[in-house]
Amino acid sequence: MALVLNDEQLMLRDAARHFLSEQAPVSQLRELRDTGNEDGFSRELWSGMAEMGWTGILVPEEHGGLGYGFTGIGLILEECGRTLTASPLHASSLVGVAALLLAGSSDQRSKLLPAVAAGEHLLALACDEGPIHDPLRVNCRAEADTGAWAINGSKTAVVDGHIADSLIVSALTGGGVSLFLVPANTSGVTVNRVAVLDTHIMATVEFKQVQLGEEHLLGEKDSAQGTLDSILDVARIGAAAEMLGLAQEAFERTVEYLKQRKQFGVPIGSFQALQHRAAQLFGEIELCKSLVLKSLHALDDGEDDLAELASLTKAKTGETARLATAEAIQMHGGIGMTDDFDIGFFLKRYRILENLYGDSNFHLDRFARLRGY
Repeated sequence: MALVLNDEQLMLRDAARHFLSEQAPVSQLRELRDTGNEDGFSRELWSGMAEMGWTGILVPEEHGGLGYGFTGIGLILEECGRTLTASPLHASSLVGVAALLLAGSSDQRSKLLPAVAAGEHLLALACDEGPIHDPLRVNCRAEADTGAWAINGSKTAVVDGHIADSLIVSALTGGGVSLFLVPANTSGVTVNRVAVLDTHIMATVEFKQVQLGEEHLLGEKDSAQGTLDSILDVARIGAAAEMLGLAQEAFERTVEYLKQRKQFGVPIGSFQALQHRAAQLFGEIELCKSLVLKSLHALDDGEDDLAELASLTKAKTGETARLATAEAIQMHGGIGMTDDFDIGFFLKRYRILENLYGDSNFHLDRFARLRGY
């Protein structure tokens, strides 16, 4: 498939850009931070996203969604990166829905997907237990208990876990790793809200003798590690799409500043050294555009090398977003370090997205191992 957008996809991207620039500019993120919003996002904005159909863009039509695929939601996440939009779109409408599509039973899909598509039920993936991303490290346990399960353990860095209605939890079940759909209001579940660097919200979740029936098992018992890897690859590509939008916006804002800021009576954009740095960054961003689009197409087409592609895309886009935000701060000079100027928000958001689901070093190592090095 050619790495270009068709007319329908271009219309979707342009509609998303227009909606978010009007309804969710960076100033809204600043307002959420300054007002101490407990949800960490605007419920009104979320309703607007649901009305636009974004919450159900990955959900099949038979469950009330649009069934537009990963490329569609990836384009929207890219535009969310441009405005640093705080919403459960990534955690619930991408990662959560992907988990149900990959491992959910027909009953689980029928019960949850229509509500998710309507924006009325939020999902969150809980798979990490330490300070860094390591999905193979699972100490949370689910033990058989008279025809049911009893879950004990804890999870960290659960994106939007504080507002999730259902948690997708990895746990050891004796013979391997299993996934469970855990209603957040179940007795024994304790969710602690954690504000992170970029003013978005994560959560730590503790499970103490959480009793669940067999219907809460997501997929096959003891054999969920491969499914979890596939879910995480979806999450990584979604994070890469958001970082791509973030990098593009930081670059464009910086170029505009170079045209306006004057030194020695001329715009600083006329300085050859800054032009060379901007040209290098432009080339890196163009490369990432192709990588992200190829990864989204691979998700839609079910390609076999998805794991390699996901790690390559996450690593490269992370490096490019790092360069874009660092150059943005440097080229803005002293004002770029102040809270009065928005450019610093892009650096903070990049730092979170870079470490989410594995940083560049994690994915370079994973890519090398997948390639047999």
